Amino acid sequence: MKQTFSIALAAVVASMLISGHTGYANPNQKNANSNAGNAKPIQTQSSEGEIDSLTSRQQLYDRLSTVTGIPWYRIAAVDQYERTLSKARPKARPQLGSIVGIYIDEEQWAGPLNPDSSDNVPASIQWFNGIGRDGDGDGFADRNNDLDLLYSVANRLLQYGGSTEDDFSIGVWEYYHNSRAVQRIQQFSNIYATFGRLDLYEHAFPVPVGTNYSYRSTWGNARGWGGRRTHEGTDIFANHGIPVRSTCYGVVEIKGWNPYGGWRIGIRDLNNYYHYYAHLSGFDKTIGIGTIVKPGQTIGWVGSSGYGKPGTQGKFPPHLHYGVYRDRGLIEWAFDPYPLLRRWEQDERNRLKAANR
Repeated sequence: MKQTFSIALAAVVASMLISGHTGYANPNQKNANSNAGNAKPIQTQSSEGEIDSLTSRQQLYDRLSTVTGIPWYRIAAVDQYERTLSKARPKARPQLGSIVGIYIDEEQWAGPLNPDSSDNVPASIQWFNGIGRDGDGDGFADRNNDLDLLYSVANRLLQYGGSTEDDFSIGVWEYYHNSRAVQRIQQFSNIYATFGRLDLYEHAFPVPVGTNYSYRSTWGNARGWGGRRTHEGTDIFANHGIPVRSTCYGVVEIKGWNPYGGWRIGIRDLNNYYHYYAHLSGFDKTIGIGTIVKPGQTIGWVGSSGYGKPGTQGKFPPHLHYGVYRDRGLIEWAFDPYPLLRRWEQDERNRLKAANR
């Protein structure tokens, strides 16, 4: 069965290479895009190398989807989740393929009892219950081959479940044994399905450039309310009611009251960063947990909520607390968002100047 599967995959790859086919259909795009609001995305220019890499990745996802029946955006979500883990722990998870982010260690690839940890023969790898498979039909299971890596993971996920959303989630759980991994991959999949493309890394400044606001680096400053702690973010002081915008393409993960942050929203992006917006005066009515958002889309308004029970206001001047946290797989840690904010602000100023010429 496996050999037939690999031969079929190789035939599809060859056919697509000859025809130059790279397109794909996204049955969820029309409906999902309506949930992303009407705000115009803040565009940034991608380098030719980045565009080429994304195009090549899309072609791989499409080819594998044709054979396995797994929608391309779910394959892309697994690959992107793996990529974020490798970026967070580069020494423990070195790059294997040329463009994919999948990491599989030698023991898992070849099999735990396999005396040859560098084994690339599919039959012996299967004998020792290794995960490695031949995805491109060349007769070898190469741990440094992009298609072999993707096919090996997809094959394992299909063994645990199927290509439907629920079955796929079961397969992801059985592969990672980590509920956070299941959540992240579902979130990434929904983002890709909504917009129907991979190039989703544009950013916007969290309040409209040109309005009255000020900010400086406040990372690590002492905070006293609720006990001694340090400031994990940047405060952007602005007038009450100024729109607060999503800085990224992402999915709303948290919405509601927090004693410290008041009315707050948390958004997860494709880099596995959690963007935290606190002390809001209110939320946009179209925004809820699970809503897919894009850069520049209004999610709420500047306020002074927090430091008490729900509804507490006015214990400090109105401002937006903006924080960013990185997911390392099992834990999350904060880092200083100030350099990102300066970059996004300047990028947006440049775009506005260019548009007004």
